[in-house]
Amino acid sequence: MDFVDDTQLFEVERPRLLRIATRVLNDPVEAEDVVQASWVRLQNTDSDVQSMPAWLTTVTTRICLDRLRSRTPEPVAEITTEQVVPDPAEDVALAETVGVALQVVLDRLSPSERVAFVLHDSFGFDFATIAAVLDTTPVAARKLASRARSKIGQPAAEDHLADWEVVDAFMTAAREGDFDKLLHLLAPQATVAADPAAVLLGTPEQIHGRHDVAAFFNGSAHAALSVFAGDRPAAAWYDRGKAKVLFDFIVADGVVQRITFRAEPEVIARVVRRRGPARRN
Repeated sequence: MDFVDDTQLFEVERPRLLRIATRVLNDPVEAEDVVQASWVRLQNTDSDVQSMPAWLTTVTTRICLDRLRSRTPEPVAEITTEQVVPDPAEDVALAETVGVALQVVLDRLSPSERVAFVLHDSFGFDFATIAAVLDTTPVAARKLASRARSKIGQPAAEDHLADWEVVDAFMTAAREGDFDKLLHLLAPQATVAADPAAVLLGTPEQIHGRHDVAAFFNGSAHAALSVFAGDRPAAAWYDRGKAKVLFDFIVADGVVQRITFRAEPEVIARVVRRRGPARRN
């Protein structure tokens, strides 16, 4: 890896990594030390880092987890798992700061519960990413977060993913060519439509049915980024740094019901990049 490029990329990610480490550890000084340790590991790795943000997030959180475990050892068989999930491949989303009172309550949790809860409920990480950090399965990661909520008196999450998680999971599956995952995230009667401006740019006017929609998106959307359509989570195709086509999702009951390609100038002008699960002014 190129040292100069690595340094620049790391400095871009540093503030985000510090926020993660600080909220997990509740110690800004120790968080600085953890982030510096991540930098050292980056310089010493022989691996081909495909996604710098994902790699740094995983390493930083795992170092935090080690620090938590050194404070409070965990029971050996906290959650039974059947497989180890590989490192996350895509970038992650951030949310609001954990309040002081909640941070104090987090001390009641085991290290794995604390990491799962903070990453999901405070930062908007999906359970596949959390599972990769914890070397467990998404199901086990979801159970850890749920158990953490019950311990601190917060309501349990819905069984299905939040709308923004569905949209992001769908776009990730599209880019990675995960056809089965696309099918899983689509309603049986899912449809794709497009406004006239989008059709002129080459999008299909209509696609009907889960299988055909999945086939169209399978292995595509590499230039799409997470955005908002109003206050709803969406994605958009970008060209030379500018949004060109909005992918407007309708999600219900944890699956995609409809995707509309929109390219009207007035719609594109309102597209805003999305960094977390909720839009903030």
